[in-house]
Amino acid sequence: MSDIEVQQMEENILRGVALAYERLVEQKKKEDGELVFAREDGKIVKVKAKDLQ
Repeated sequence: MSDIEVQQMEENILRGVALAYERLVEQKKKEDGELVFAREDGKIVKVKAKDLQ
């Protein structure tokens, strides 16, 4: 693969991850659910989906 093809693939993967995250948040908002995140300091945090922007 050329450098351009690798860059395009990376961009497509990042767009796919962003889209999946957006869909997950929207689904959890409909279910009044929570998402679980790990902070940089290792602490686990639960956040209501409706509280996310």
